[in-house]
Amino acid sequence: MGPGGIATIIAASGLLIIAIAISYVVIRVGRFIDEAKLSLKSLTNETAPLIEEVHTTVTLVNGPLKSFNKITKNAEDISDKVANATNSFMNKNGSAVKVAGAILAAASKKKSRSKNKSE
Repeated sequence: MGPGGIATIIAASGLLIIAIAISYVVIRVGRFIDEAKLSLKSLTNETAPLIEEVHTTVTLVNGPLKSFNKITKNAEDISDKVANATNSFMNKNGSAVKVAGAILAAASKKKSRSKNKSE
């Protein structure tokens, strides 16, 4: 056997080692893909009921929120009507409001005088 035959054996051995390494990597990647597939299937099977429960919970919560929304809308309408009525009364009866303010001020002074006398 000459130097060419030895070089051929070394090259063939190198290619054999590379082929074994590539096949080992392919087998490991295949197992990894199989495990990932099983994990994804398990995750999907566990997630689907959870999503259904979340959907049910959100649906049950939305019912009272709609009622609460109607209540707050009605309260807003009432407060707007009271504000409009108050503004209308103030605009039409400005002098009556001034008189009422003076009467309230006099009444509060009278109460403070009676408290001072009792002390």
